[in-house]
Amino acid sequence: MTDTLPLLEVVALKRQLHARFVAESDPTQLARLSQTALAALVRSLTEQWLEAETSVLTGRQREHLTEAVLSELTGLGPLDALLQDPEITEIMVNGPGQVYVERGGRLSRCVTVFDDDAHLRRLIERMLSPLGRRVDEASPLADGRLPDGSRFNVVLPPLALNGPTLTIRKFARHPLTMPQLVQLETLSEAAAAFLEDCVVRRKNILVSGGTGSGKTSTLGALSSFIPETERVVTIEDAAELRLLQAHVVTLESRPPNLEGRGEVTIRHLVRNALRMRPDRIIVGEVRGGEALDLLMALNTGHDGSLSTIHANSPRDALSRLETMTLMAGLDLPLRAVREQVASAVQLIVHQQRQRDGSRRVTRVTEIAGLCGENIETRDIFCCNADGLLCPVEAVSVTP
Repeated sequence: MTDTLPLLEVVALKRQLHARFVAESDPTQLARLSQTALAALVRSLTEQWLEAETSVLTGRQREHLTEAVLSELTGLGPLDALLQDPEITEIMVNGPGQVYVERGGRLSRCVTVFDDDAHLRRLIERMLSPLGRRVDEASPLADGRLPDGSRFNVVLPPLALNGPTLTIRKFARHPLTMPQLVQLETLSEAAAAFLEDCVVRRKNILVSGGTGSGKTSTLGALSSFIPETERVVTIEDAAELRLLQAHVVTLESRPPNLEGRGEVTIRHLVRNALRMRPDRIIVGEVRGGEALDLLMALNTGHDGSLSTIHANSPRDALSRLETMTLMAGLDLPLRAVREQVASAVQLIVHQQRQRDGSRRVTRVTEIAGLCGENIETRDIFCCNADGLLCPVEAVSVTP
């Protein structure tokens, strides 16, 4: 008899203990237990079962087994440690044997793995169950939100050839403020002061940028300048924004159920928000036909509203906004759409993720109105040769 078990045997024993607990426990009774009571029960039964094992485990191995079984039953198994790491901003699971994380804007592979496809599938089902959602081969795509606010996306085979694929964008426990963004050199103090003045003066602002460029963080920082006396309605696919104001109404879209019914889209929520007496409307991201409803809201007295949009430049942001407005299904002339856009949006804040992983605002662009058939824009801030955000008159060469 060895003094300690090899690592592979410890992993095998963990699987056996987990399977035994599931087989011998009553799910209905477990559902009634508090987190503390469930943890105590798992520890007690695990200790009893380990006493009957012929192999000897060290105290550290015994504690590791107990925590692993508890994590499998009440948490997110191998992902718990990654979710608790404050330096990790995103977790990408490409099948059971490949897990990547993002730290400081850079991707790296970690040693965390799942036992097999079934192990990963059980975790995904446990994440979706509290939301009343499910995935299977017939419906292999799903989005959701963890209790802490983190967003996740699931893709199952046959669409994902690597096996079940899970992407988690972690929810920041402490949202970045504008002074912190300045400290991180995301933008300059002058630009921050200018944007604060624009928010207070109720200018409609669009934050543009690519995936993972920090648009939502900048949107949250801008929202902190909204006065406490105003009523704010936020609309998102997965509620992520955390505003500091007291009078905030948070709305979240809902996918259809298994029968294809009950869907509530961003567009439905934008329309409904107009009946809620909002002083400002914040749409987490414009990505479809709701662009038309948002433009109509901005042009009918809801000044000072904010939103984000995926785009590679301020000019591209305007083009995408026009395209998404046409996606609403109305046969509108392009000039009429551009008139709506030019009248509704006053400012575009464009953000990019740099090669070193940092996120920076690279342009602050004003919408100057319609000139002929085209929307006229004018940069107020842009990056100089050193990559620093400066007023346009201080930039010798515009990138």
